[in-house]
Parts: sequence; structure tokens; C-alpha cells
Amino acid sequence: MSDPSNIRVERGEVTVVAFDRPKKKNALTEAMYTDFADALAVAAADDSVHVVLVTGTAGCFTAGNDLADFLQHPPAGEDSPVFRVLRALATFPKPLVAAVDGIAIGLGTTLLLHCDLVYCSDRARFQMPFVNLGLTPEGGSSYLLPLLVGHARAAEWLLLGDAFSAEEALRGGLVNAVVPADALDALARERCAALAKKAPAAVRAAKELLRGPQRAALSAAMSREGAEFVRRLSSPEAIAAFTRFLAPR
Repeated sequence: MSDPSNIRVERGEVTVVAFDRPKKKNALTEAMYTDFADALAVAAADDSVHVVLVTGTAGCFTAGNDLADFLQHPPAGEDSPVFRVLRALATFPKPLVAAVDGIAIGLGTTLLLHCDLVYCSDRARFQMPFVNLGLTPEGGSSYLLPLLVGHARAAEWLLLGDAFSAEEALRGGLVNAVVPADALDALARERCAALAKKAPAAVRAAKELLRGPQRAALSAAMSREGAEFVRRLSSPEAIAAFTRFLAPR
């Protein structure tokens, strides 16, 4: 396990999995990915868990990959911790809810495509800057995002890689509601509690009916994305982008 302050888990009928590395903007290390994947696996297998809430810390969901750690531990295949997380999210059988406050970069945005309900604060900022780093989309975003928000908006968000606001996310259908930051946690937990009171087998069956028809196409898209992402990591474009990003300022 990584430092317990990096991934915080509150176990219960509503299990909370929180990114908790605020001094580094909750940037995700290999150890955090491992703990995140493990937490999802435990919650999926535990019949007493009805809902999982994914959140961060005040003012920050996650800045995405810790790039220095990422370069030391690049994903080499589908058994890599980051790909374990993505597969766990894509196949999670119970309701996934997200509460996003502040920045949600990279996987911080793409993981939301696998959540069933997403709530964010009015100061949330989303970004999928893969091309800015010489990389390509991940997490099934090349498949799920156009389905959710339409091709035009998906192309804008993925090809330009610019940040977008909570209101833009709401208009696009990426999130269910935007609320003031001080109301976010209460709203997300109230919605989770409402889900947890429902008949759990019926809720899981309903989720499968919603998600099941996409399963094969999503799995194939994620395999294509993963292979291309790994290839791109050693490209001159990616090496130059990482060098610029990590250069002393």
C-alpha cells in the first residue's frame, strides 16, 4: 500500500475513495493507482457496499498523472496499475458517483465517463491535455466522449486539449449538476445515500442494462487506446513535451 494519506478509503454501504495528496494537487503516482484499483476491487466484491463515491480534497479533484513518477514507472501493458484502474472503472458493477471540486485533469476527467452520476462545484475545471503532451486519449474517452457530448464538442476537448468550465461540462452532459463548493459534498453524499437505499440487485441490473450494450465496443476502444498510448510515450513529441513540462521554472 502507498502512504495512506494518498488514497483515503471510507468503508461502508457508501464507500468513499478519495484522492488525498493535496500538496501535489492529488497527482496520481503508480502506488496510488495500485491502491485505487485495489479499493475498487474490494468494493466490487463486497456485498455490503452498494455505492462508491470518488472524490478529492477541497479545491482539487486530481491533477492527473504525477509526470515525474509516471516517467519512472511508465505503463508497459494492460497489467500496469493505471490500466488496472481504467478496466476496473469500466467494468464496475455498482453505481459510481463522483464529486469534483477544482481541477480535474487527464484521468481526473476521463474517469468521469465511467461514473453514473457526476456532481461538481462551480469552481471545477476539466481538461484532457493528452495531445499537449504528445500522447493520445485514454480511459475509453475516444469512444465514450463523442457518445456523451457529440463529436464536435469531443473533438474540441480532446484535440485542442484546452481546459473547460463546470458550466461547459454541464451543457455538454458530462456532469449532472453544478453547485457551490460548500454544498458539493453534502449533495454527493445525499445522492449516494438515496442510491444505497434502493434494492441493490435491481440497481446493478439497471446499470448493466444502461452500460452493457457498450461493453464490447468500449473494451476494444480501450485496448486500441492503451496500445497507442504506450507507443506514443517513446515518441520524440512526447519526450520533448515531458522535458518542457519538467524543466525547472
